[in-house]
Amino acid sequence: MDIRDLQIFLAVANEGSITKAAEKMEYVQSSISIRIQQLEKKLKTALFRRGRQGVRLTTSGETLKSYAEKIVFLTQEAERVVADNSIPRGPLRIGSPETTAAIRLPSILTDYHKSYPEVDLALKTGTTEELIHLVLKYELDGAFVAAPVDHAELDITEVGVEELALISGEKFPSIGQPEQLRNLTLLVFRTGCSYRQKLENWLHLKGIIPAKIMEFGTLEGILGCIHAGLGVSLLPRSVIERAMVQYNLQSQEISEEFYKVPTLFIRRKDTYETAAISEFIRISRQRFNLT
Repeated sequence: MDIRDLQIFLAVANEGSITKAAEKMEYVQSSISIRIQQLEKKLKTALFRRGRQGVRLTTSGETLKSYAEKIVFLTQEAERVVADNSIPRGPLRIGSPETTAAIRLPSILTDYHKSYPEVDLALKTGTTEELIHLVLKYELDGAFVAAPVDHAELDITEVGVEELALISGEKFPSIGQPEQLRNLTLLVFRTGCSYRQKLENWLHLKGIIPAKIMEFGTLEGILGCIHAGLGVSLLPRSVIERAMVQYNLQSQEISEEFYKVPTLFIRRKDTYETAAISEFIRISRQRFNLT
């Protein structure tokens, strides 16, 4: 099998469409179709089910996908390792939660880019659950996530600690007792967010079921709605302090066992630690300790 065939196969599998894969790879659609057909002929099995809504992997296709991801990643890694002469350079794909990206990453990325301009950084945001999945699938070289994380295939480095607090609008009634949250709306990120899980675990411990939960895709969406008095959330104090410059907010601490959450940097154990990622981790730990 040709490595390019596997890259094309993965593009079609991930996009669920030959047309979208062709656009992403800047190929004409007919070329993508021909390469997929040739690959299926070579392997003597159908890799996709074609339909009006696009394509879906067959059982054989799912099996090939798991191998193709590893093969493509290892090929790219081999190129990086051979070229690695202890000077950080080349692509580096990093993942981060929205909160970390908003508050911690600007200073980290600024320091890193000044020191190592030859590194081509790409950033993807998501929940802790999503980022762990992307690292495990070799789609990210590493990611910031919130503790706890326990996975045999991951190398885990603690880079800092976030202090969490309940946040509400300035004119919102003060929350003197957790029971008051029964009648409030929780404003949170989608399922898979560690801070959301912390809040739900804390409420569960108190025997509280909130009146309503609203999910958001962005930090700004949550902060704007809290400012408007729509509800409350649980966020890092570093985020709250920065947001108070723009929004009228108030905060209060929660139970000590839920108060502090380590921020971790994860990467696959079976991947080579390039100079680029080693220096990224070093600068990240340094910046977390300064702020």
